[in-house]
Amino acid sequence: MDKLTHKDLYSLEEYARIRPEFRAKVLAHKQHRKIHLGPNATLYFEDRLTLQYQVQEMLRIERVFEPEGIDDELSAYNPLIPDGTNLKATFMLEFPDIEERRRRLAELIGIEQRVWLQVEGFDRVTPICNEDLDRTTDEKTSSVHFARFEFTPAMIEAFRGGAALSAGIDHDHYRVSVEPVDAATAEALRADFGS
Repeated sequence: MDKLTHKDLYSLEEYARIRPEFRAKVLAHKQHRKIHLGPNATLYFEDRLTLQYQVQEMLRIERVFEPEGIDDELSAYNPLIPDGTNLKATFMLEFPDIEERRRRLAELIGIEQRVWLQVEGFDRVTPICNEDLDRTTDEKTSSVHFARFEFTPAMIEAFRGGAALSAGIDHDHYRVSVEPVDAATAEALRADFGS
């Protein structure tokens, strides 16, 4: 997928006018770009449209219109756009209760390395995580991680040809598998590999 440039973005004024429609379009698009991994973990798969929305929202909230500020936002978000050989996702651990969250994040150190995707007939793919900065300490993991799942050409060809996709987590304190991922989600993710 092509990276975002200034030309792809709306001005603050234009975005204010179209925001309700654009937001509705993105939310509908995101419906099939997530995989719930049990009750407390979710992979939210990013693509050019989801990240354009993120950039537009950041520019709107921060009232950024100077080229340098826009460049900073593009530099932060463009690396999260899939580039033809991978799927990129925000991996979130969600525990509404503060005390439970504190306890579970301490138990789940390293969980981001134990998430997996698997194209039918191939080995599991574990992610390369948090390339921007380390989000895990000796005391706890973060509730948000950025994950890149790299696929071989054979995996991509099989997946694009209709092979099922499964996902899961294989951590001592959190085990789950989704086999296979629902058809609508698999179809949405196939688009990340181009034509």
